[in-house]
Amino acid sequence: MLTEIHPKLPMRDKTVTRNYYVEKLGFSVFGSVDYEGYLMVQKDDIQIHFFEFSDLDPKENYGQVYIRTDNIEALYRNLLENQVEIHPAGSLESKHWGQKEFSLLDPDKNLLTFGEST
Repeated sequence: MLTEIHPKLPMRDKTVTRNYYVEKLGFSVFGSVDYEGYLMVQKDDIQIHFFEFSDLDPKENYGQVYIRTDNIEALYRNLLENQVEIHPAGSLESKHWGQKEFSLLDPDKNLLTFGEST
């Protein structure tokens, strides 16, 4: 029986990735061991894992995660207040498929889309 999923995304620099997710997005580092070349972050009930890929070309990165939330407007406001850059084509809006969504790109151009059912 499946119970959870923890997506694994590429990162070029662990310190940059950790700082972005912790300081900008409000995640915390998960786990008591600091693994070389690997990072785990958590916020509320989700975790995202990262593996080091120093040769990653961000222009060719297609990493994507869809994260559901139950208060998308508060999350969006909080990120704007934290001066998190929203994806140029990903501002908060209601979609015709019944979701309210917005997107952002992390430092390695992994696409994070946040959505709430309307």
